[in-house]
Amino acid sequence: MTKNMGTVDRVVRGVVGIAAVVVAVLVGATTVLGIVLWIVAALMLVTAALGFCPVYAALHIDTLGRRSTRV
Repeated sequence: MTKNMGTVDRVVRGVVGIAAVVVAVLVGATTVLGIVLWIVAALMLVTAALGFCPVYAALHIDTLGRRSTRV
């Protein structure tokens, strides 16, 4: 699992993840919207912490600033 996310991408995902947690608590953590927001927050925070996004890997996207050698 090679990192494929740059610093800006990781920071944005972290901020979005934290915002999703806050909104989930405000709307009610056990409502349908709250549960969806918890899932979004978890995905955002985990991918930000790992620096790896499986969707980016599948699409051969790399925001680290290095050129991709895959075709």
